[in-house]
Amino acid sequence: MPLRAIVLSLLIGLAVLLSASISPASAHPEDEFCTMDDGIDPALCRALQELDRASDTDNPNSDFTETHKIDFDRPVLETFGLYIKIGVQHILPGGLDHILFVLALFFSTRRLRPLLIQVSAFTIAHTVTLGLVASGVFAPPASIVEPLIAATIAFVAIENIIFKDMTRWRPFVVFAFGLIHGMGFAGFFGSLGLPDGQFWSALLGFNVGVEIGQLSVILLAAVLLWPFRAKLQAVAYRRFIVWPACAAIGLTGLIWTVERLAGA
Repeated sequence: MPLRAIVLSLLIGLAVLLSASISPASAHPEDEFCTMDDGIDPALCRALQELDRASDTDNPNSDFTETHKIDFDRPVLETFGLYIKIGVQHILPGGLDHILFVLALFFSTRRLRPLLIQVSAFTIAHTVTLGLVASGVFAPPASIVEPLIAATIAFVAIENIIFKDMTRWRPFVVFAFGLIHGMGFAGFFGSLGLPDGQFWSALLGFNVGVEIGQLSVILLAAVLLWPFRAKLQAVAYRRFIVWPACAAIGLTGLIWTVERLAGA
């Protein structure tokens, strides 16, 4: 198959992934999570759905969060394992914006060390803000965080097109962007509703799951693109693989930035 046809097929596949992964937002994120038929903890889902139904019927002037709480016992290790699974599912398949950002990091270099530096900076940063926001130290509004996340995707993808390898400032940029993505992770984590006394085991498990999901994206990309990386010279690889992929990722990030700013 000619190289141009292969690249075109990859771009079409990316477009299909983008369209298939965008679904209407639910008014209650916990309902979206609990409709997944994947054997997750039924007690947590039932409790969340009961709170969800109660929120629609209670007096709108009452303090819903104070009068309704999830209250059931679960061993710490069980909670840890459950939230690892939730963290993975938040990335695969639910976190398309985070998937695109990680792919942009992957396309920034053909060498392992620069990629590891970026992934490490991103991991440390989003772990910090995930913990701070989830524990209530500060609470940035989603109307600011979500457009910023989209803008980070566009920035990194466009920078990949301009520079042929990781710049000296890229790890610092990725660290700053990781702080923003951590706020997004915390927003989802906070929407789940946690049993009393289970916060830290859930938070740690969720963060581990997010890392597993992100590393899975990088590993899958490496496996799928290995034949091209092995056969094509650096210039051809950038021209036929990196540029088209980053152009699609960057354009998606720009569109999301505008949409999220308009919907804020």
